[in-house]
Amino acid sequence: MTVQKDKSRELLTLGEALLPTTLVVESIQRWFAEDGLGQGDVTSLSIIDPTDRVTASLVAREAMIVSGIEPLSRGFQTPPLAGRLVLEQLVGEGLSVKPGTVIGRLQGGRRSVLAAERTILNLLGRLAGVASNTRRFVLAVQDTSSVICDTRKTTPGLRNWEKYAVACGGATLHRLGLHDAALFKDNHLEGIPLDSLADRLEAACREARSSRTLEFVEVEVDTLDQLDRVLTMEPGLVDIVLLDNMSDEEMREAVSRRDLSGSTIKLEASGGIDLDACHRVAGTGVDRIAVGSVTRSAQILDIGLDIQADP
Repeated sequence: MTVQKDKSRELLTLGEALLPTTLVVESIQRWFAEDGLGQGDVTSLSIIDPTDRVTASLVAREAMIVSGIEPLSRGFQTPPLAGRLVLEQLVGEGLSVKPGTVIGRLQGGRRSVLAAERTILNLLGRLAGVASNTRRFVLAVQDTSSVICDTRKTTPGLRNWEKYAVACGGATLHRLGLHDAALFKDNHLEGIPLDSLADRLEAACREARSSRTLEFVEVEVDTLDQLDRVLTMEPGLVDIVLLDNMSDEEMREAVSRRDLSGSTIKLEASGGIDLDACHRVAGTGVDRIAVGSVTRSAQILDIGLDIQADP
């Protein structure tokens, strides 16, 4: 129970950092505008009495990891949205639920509930899909020393929301964008001779670190010779080396070379690693496994809205 409480607190803190209330409100308003709410819900306006009030249950129609209710609830409590709807969270973020579980409750005017229904269900279904897909990968490596990391392969406009869902699923977040960490990939290093690689990277790493505080500095390599050059660099300049599309044998050798060098650099496997391969890759001894499909291949899960008229 203590572990779960600690995890809940971590998610709450992360949610407030990734999804501050101002961003949540801006997102909701943008989604409502996309759905035509500014022009009026012609269907509800023609048949629903403006005084009708309802309570609606958000029901998981399939097994899932819950994600997104807490930030949405904050948004609906904040002007200019405050007073339209009340979204009550009934299940904690990151928790697993069975089909039929009521995960939240929405209260307000019937017109407002119906106008917001599809936006809320679309978002929560998407986030639940990402969190649930992520959890499968996390469980696949739970008996190893490797952790699952996400990537920047997110839906445009939903970056922070999907990153939050990844955290609800239990994975480790990679960089948020181009601004908070440096990742020198193959296209950055194209054309640099192997003999010059360490010197060029040392200069680049110092330049990147001098410009701002970074979460980490990472270098992508696709050969063991490149890894050897990085391992000769000044300690502390590189935090992570990404092993791109290497075989299991090459990754094991990379781990061995890193360990023999005495380096504290973490090694991250990457390159189309699916759920079936995840545990095998973790067995090579890498510290991190980057999985773009936790977001890219996640399906929207089914959440329904069941309305009960208020007396």
